[in-house]
Amino acid sequence: MKMKFKNLSVRSGIFIITAISVAACGNTDKNKIESGNTKTKEVTATEAPASAASDISFKDKSGKTLSLSSLKGKVVFINFWATWCPPCIQEMPTINELRGRYKNNDEIVFLMVDVDNNMEKSTAFMEKNKYDLPVYVTASEIPSNYLGSSIPTTVILDKSGDMIARIEGGRDYTSPEIIKVVNELVESN
Repeated sequence: MKMKFKNLSVRSGIFIITAISVAACGNTDKNKIESGNTKTKEVTATEAPASAASDISFKDKSGKTLSLSSLKGKVVFINFWATWCPPCIQEMPTINELRGRYKNNDEIVFLMVDVDNNMEKSTAFMEKNKYDLPVYVTASEIPSNYLGSSIPTTVILDKSGDMIARIEGGRDYTSPEIIKVVNELVESN
């Protein structure tokens, strides 16, 4: 009898922890919930202008600061994530594969921004999973038109530094649609 109760307690505990984890990194914007289902929202530049992009900066593991203004002339793929976020972890292999397609291409830059600003933990996560993704932490305030209330959030900037996409929620970044858009951006002047 004790074994059954203990087993039920363990299962309940795991369920509660999973529910909290999903809720913690999930979408909390009530406008994005339709018919009881959470809808992932893509926001284009016309809905979320890329103002203050030159003021946004990040730090890499060596402590070097990188500002978005210094990346003009390149396509910039920014993913805001956390090591404890299940949807972030789920999409990470596809981001790694997307970056692999452009590994030797100087026209695109990938920034994996740990929202917890824990460089040691996020770098260890990448190494453990054998991802070849550059980890950054924030070095300035991130405007809400870049990162709202949900992770993962991905922002894609064109070569002019204009936001062309803001994607909330997990994605398969190896999908033909996304690859087509990224290819077009990289090949543009």
